[in-house]
Amino acid sequence: MSKLRPQVAVFSLAYDPFVGGAEIAVREIIRRLPDTDFTVLTRKFDRSWPPIESSGNYSVVRLGRGRSDGNYYGGFFGKISYIFSAYRFAARTHKANPFSAVWAVMASYAGIAALFFKLRHPGVPLLLTLQEGDSEVHILNRVGIFYPLWKLIFKKADYIQAISNFLADFAKRHGAHCPVEVVPNGVDLEAYENTKKYESTKNKKLIITTSRLVEKNGIDILIAALSLLYTADCRLLILGDGPDKEKLKDFAAKLGVADKIEFLGHVEPDQIPHYLLQATIFARASRSEGLGNSFLEAMAAGLPVIGTPVGGIPDFLKDGETGIFCKVDDPKDLAEKIKLLINDDPLRRRVALNGRRLVEEKYSWDKIAVQMKNIFQKLCV
Repeated sequence: MSKLRPQVAVFSLAYDPFVGGAEIAVREIIRRLPDTDFTVLTRKFDRSWPPIESSGNYSVVRLGRGRSDGNYYGGFFGKISYIFSAYRFAARTHKANPFSAVWAVMASYAGIAALFFKLRHPGVPLLLTLQEGDSEVHILNRVGIFYPLWKLIFKKADYIQAISNFLADFAKRHGAHCPVEVVPNGVDLEAYENTKKYESTKNKKLIITTSRLVEKNGIDILIAALSLLYTADCRLLILGDGPDKEKLKDFAAKLGVADKIEFLGHVEPDQIPHYLLQATIFARASRSEGLGNSFLEAMAAGLPVIGTPVGGIPDFLKDGETGIFCKVDDPKDLAEKIKLLINDDPLRRRVALNGRRLVEEKYSWDKIAVQMKNIFQKLCV
C-alpha cells in the first residue's frame, strides 16, 4: 500500500463474515473510498477463518485463536483479549507505516482498544462511530464501575459520527467535546430495483422481520401480536439468529402460533432482499434502537414498516407518512396496526411509496460514503 495515501486503522470487534448493521456499514463505506487504505482489526470468532485477508484498498486482520463450537455470542474473555491484541497490533504497525487516523466502531471493546492507541499516540486523530442499539440504561449498567474509562472514549475522540440524532445526543451527554455529526447507515438500492416484479406474487398477509434475536428487538411482542390477529392465513417470517432463538420458539408454541411462523435463522445480507420483496408488511417492536437498518432495507423493498418511537427510529419514521408507529411492549396495539395495513390498501401503498422515496433521497450508500469521505478529509491532513 502506498505511503502517499491516507492509512486508517479500523477497530471493529466483528467483521466479515460475522456481521451486523455496524459491520456492513464499515464495509460499504470502505468499498466506496478507494483513495484511502484501511486496516481492519477484528476478532477471530471462528478458528477456520484466515488470520489475514486483503482486497483492493483494505486488509482484514483477525486477532485471537477463534472458537470451534460456533458460539459467537459468548466469549467474554476473548473480547477482553481483543482489546489488548488490537492495540498492540496497531501500535506495531504504526511504527513501520504510520496511520493517518484511527476509526473506532462503537464505544465498546473496539472503542477501548482505539482509546489505548490514542493515549499512546495523541497526535493521531480518533474517529468514533456510534452504532449502539441498546438502551442507555442497559449500556450504563453494562459499563458499571468502568464508566470513567468508557467516558474517556468520548472525551478523547477528535470527531464523532453518530448514525442518529438519538446517538448524537447520547455522545454529548457522556463527555464529547469534539464535533459530532449525524451520518446514518445506508441501503444498497440496486438490490431492491425489482420491487414491481414481485407484486403479483406477494402474499397480502405475509409479515416479515429481520432482526438479531435478542430482548431489545421485541420479537416476543411481534409473536404475541400474531396470536391476536385471528387470521388463518396470516404468517410471519423471522430472519435472523441470536441467543433468544429457542426461547422465542417455545413462546410461539405456547401461544399456539408456531405453525404460522418460520424461523429462517441467519440469512446472508445479499439474500435478505429476496425475502423482503415477497412480503407485504415489515414489523419490529423494538425496545431500543440506534437507528434501525432493517427498517431502511424494508422501506427500500417497498414495504410499509411498523416500528416503535424509540432511539433513532423517529429520524426516518413519521407516523402515517413513512411508516406506522406502535406502542412499546404492547402486542395488542401492534396487532391493530398490522390489521390496519392489511385492510387499508391506500394507506399501505402510500406509506410504502413514501418510505421508498425517503430511502432514495437520504439513505443510499453512495451518499453516505460522500459524507464519510468529507470526515476523513478533515482528519487526515
